[in-house]
Amino acid sequence: MIIAVTNQKGGVGKTTTCINVSAALAFMGYKVLLVDMDPQAHSTISIVNNPHEYKKSLFDVLMDKNQRIEEIIVKSNIPGLDVAISKISMAKLEPALIGEFDGHYRLRDAINPVKNKYDFIFIDTPPTLGLITLNALVAATHILIPIQSSYLCLEGTDDLLETIDKVKRIANPDLEILGVVITLHDKRTNLSKDVVDRIIEVFGDKVFKTYISKSVKLEESPAYKESIFTFAPDSIGAIQYKQIAEELVERAKN
Repeated sequence: MIIAVTNQKGGVGKTTTCINVSAALAFMGYKVLLVDMDPQAHSTISIVNNPHEYKKSLFDVLMDKNQRIEEIIVKSNIPGLDVAISKISMAKLEPALIGEFDGHYRLRDAINPVKNKYDFIFIDTPPTLGLITLNALVAATHILIPIQSSYLCLEGTDDLLETIDKVKRIANPDLEILGVVITLHDKRTNLSKDVVDRIIEVFGDKVFKTYISKSVKLEESPAYKESIFTFAPDSIGAIQYKQIAEELVERAKN
């Protein structure tokens, strides 16, 4: 299963979700690959030791068809979780691929040789609906959408759903929405409760039963190059992301 974690709205917890759901699945015994398509490279920086020591990144693979993705897949700090590393050079990818007839198929073609080596592949995407995110949607079998439970949370959702429909029609007819993860949730406020009701109104049973609460530990863990499961294993964030991973496995079976 190849899962693109995407939402063009920034600050909704895409990278946090990518890292911690991937880590939870790895700790459960699954073989997992995290593909870092974000030019900010936060997934890479957060769980790979000394990423600056690697000369090549996903940008080189997507620009040169002779480069194999295996060359830029490295082990993370989490057993069972590998990372296809990104660097700031990814910011040059979109302008470089504009006009290329296969520009939106590059990631799919790169992943194909390794996809059967992993139980789950997660793709971390930038907060845009540009060519990088389009590559992720074409390569993916499923989409996971993190949505913050705050005012204006559904802003731009129509654009995302329209893009998904276009990708299904033109390039990837089997693409499905695996689910919606509510993030940065504050159950103490009436606003958060109202927002959750709105999200469920739009997405129905696609919304995961577990919501991810606001958590200082989740914010701190990347600075120590750890997932929440080793940084604060008894925290609410660790409990909730483990529950998300378990629910994801159940959905994957159906």
